[in-house]
Amino acid sequence: MPLSEHEQRLLDQIERALYAEDPKFASTVRGAKLRRPSRRRRIQGIALFVLGVALLVTGVMLPKLAGIPVVSIVGFLFMFLGALLTLTTMRRGDQAEEPAEDGGGGRPGRTRSSFSQRMEERFRRRFEDE
Repeated sequence: MPLSEHEQRLLDQIERALYAEDPKFASTVRGAKLRRPSRRRRIQGIALFVLGVALLVTGVMLPKLAGIPVVSIVGFLFMFLGALLTLTTMRRGDQAEEPAEDGGGGRPGRTRSSFSQRMEERFRRRFEDE
């Protein structure tokens, strides 16, 4: 449900007060959601994955401690964490690269899915018809 004009004005007033009181904090909070993940994080994830593969293969060749391939297990964990890191940064990057749309609330830069846009439009039509 979209904000009323009064609520939107209050929200804008609170936002301006936050910027006036602590601009560094406000810019940090605002940029945290919209910032693209760095290329460095993706490279770190890929490097961690490759290191995991190397440890996994090395663990197969080395003798096992008490019958447990410890080096291979550590390698698998590195592979898993590297893949997880890479995939999550890629998914976040795809979301950050979507074009920003004005969601009707007068706040540019906020993206909305087509489903939420359709539901909001239906809601508006219902109340406009009555």
